[in-house]
Amino acid sequence: MAAMTEPAAPRLAPCPICGKMAVAKYRPFCSKRCADVDLNRWLSGVYVIAATEDENEDGTPKPRPPGEEA
Repeated sequence: MAAMTEPAAPRLAPCPICGKMAVAKYRPFCSKRCADVDLNRWLSGVYVIAATEDENEDGTPKPRPPGEEA
C-alpha cells in the first residue's frame, strides 16, 4: 500500500501588481492593497475582455441588415 502524503502547498508566485511574493490569504496578490488595485483596474475599464457583438444577451444571433454577408 502506498504511503499517504499530504497534498503539496500551492506555489506562491510573485504578485502581478508589485512583484513581491504573494501571500496565501490574498493569493495571487501580496496584500489587500494590491488586490484592491487590481479590482479598481477591472471596474474602471483598464482591463477588458475582448468580445464580438455577434449575439444578443440571451445568446440568440443578432439580425443582420439586408445585403450583409454572414
